[in-house]
Amino acid sequence: MKRDLRLAKFLLLTVVVSVSCATVWQIWATRQRTLNEINTNSLNLAQALSTYAEGIFSQSAMLLSVVENLETEGRAPRNLQRMQSLVSHREGLLDQLDSIFIVDARGHRLMPTHSEDPRPTDSSKNAYFVHHRDNATHDIFISSAARNRPGSEWELTVSRRLQDSDGNFAGVVVATLDIGDFLQPFGAIDIGKSGAISLTTTDGQLLLRYPSRAEDIGRNLSGSPNFRRYYSEIATKGTASFRSQLDGTHRLYAFRKGDHYPIVTTVALGRDEMLSAWRHQSLLTLCVVGALLAAVTTAGLRLIVNINGRVSAESSLVAAREELLQANRRLEVLASQDSLTGLANRRVFEQALELEARRAEREHTPLSLLLFDLDYFKRFNDTYGHVAGDQCLKIVSDTLAYNVHRPGDLVARYGGEELAIILPHTELKGACELANALLDRIRSLNIPHSASPHGRVTASAGAATLNGMNSPNWKLQLIEAADRSLYKAKESGRDKAMG
Repeated sequence: MKRDLRLAKFLLLTVVVSVSCATVWQIWATRQRTLNEINTNSLNLAQALSTYAEGIFSQSAMLLSVVENLETEGRAPRNLQRMQSLVSHREGLLDQLDSIFIVDARGHRLMPTHSEDPRPTDSSKNAYFVHHRDNATHDIFISSAARNRPGSEWELTVSRRLQDSDGNFAGVVVATLDIGDFLQPFGAIDIGKSGAISLTTTDGQLLLRYPSRAEDIGRNLSGSPNFRRYYSEIATKGTASFRSQLDGTHRLYAFRKGDHYPIVTTVALGRDEMLSAWRHQSLLTLCVVGALLAAVTTAGLRLIVNINGRVSAESSLVAAREELLQANRRLEVLASQDSLTGLANRRVFEQALELEARRAEREHTPLSLLLFDLDYFKRFNDTYGHVAGDQCLKIVSDTLAYNVHRPGDLVARYGGEELAIILPHTELKGACELANALLDRIRSLNIPHSASPHGRVTASAGAATLNGMNSPNWKLQLIEAADRSLYKAKESGRDKAMG
């Protein structure tokens, strides 16, 4: 039963731990799978947006290349008018294009696409002018968004360097892109409430961001730990998860570096928002599994309580049985022992005498019996009291039991102050010798007995031996013979043995 209890506890613990671990692992695996799917989709979206942005920059660069013909054809008013007409015709092909103009080597504007263009005529301090003046390359330069005048729309500039025939800096051809038109396709993409799409240069300059916030335009992220850790290390593309430096929202980021231009397109989705469906499903799973485990645990605990109750009942029954067996053994001892002397009682004496007599008859061996009686014991009780008499009888009984050593011999209380010893395989001579030796032991106790002529407690003994025992009253005959010998010893002055 205890083994069943241990097994039930082990099975219940195994089921709870196994199901809990499997559920946690399944929830964790689902989360990882969800994150992988989000990263994959975000990377694909970043690729599409990067292609879109590079397409706009490429078309802008094509328009700029038309204006670059001025390097070979010269900047005569007639050429400027023809180039202005050509650009005006082509700029309708690019919705995001706001204008194209040229600035000379001193930063003065030479050719606007619109005569009413209110931009400042001096561009010498603009980032694109400074960049091309200081870098003798024909590479496209994309500068951060800016407003050309208070209250105007934010614009992004794409520019190229102009050189004279000697290779000296001759000015800049600039295309301005309206950020609102640039971001218009971004608004059709569902990126959630906390998502964001951004376009950044590889050196950390934020070009544009959707949703657009005025405070973010032109921000330099090169000093950000997240930028240094993730953006600067990506080869072509990558993913990351961190808290935004701009608004503090934890997002899942997918990065895509441009193939032809030094730009990085980033799609950022709010992590909590993207994982809300996973959390809902996980919570539902936890509730179902929790309810199942609660039911299993309740049933298991009830079973364990049941088994434990049965074990307790069984233990109680075993304990009760042991107590009953001990009580029975005590009863057997009480039933076989004399309560005062601790010797075998009269019933055991008669059973043992009958058993040994049958064995003697079967094996044709002698069987002897000794009967002892304390001399003047009534006077002892009258003189010293019954308590002292009982104590005296117990001491004498212990002496006889201590000095009878053979396993088959039995010392018993025959009745009153009479004690008996059954001696199997013993002739009469040997029985008499033992009786005299025991009388010596009793004398050596020196128990005072002032009412006895001997002055101390003594005893008389009678011995009898039977061989054959063919008579049906053999037991009675043996007892009577020993009793007669005891009577002779008393008649002869007591304190002796007769056989």
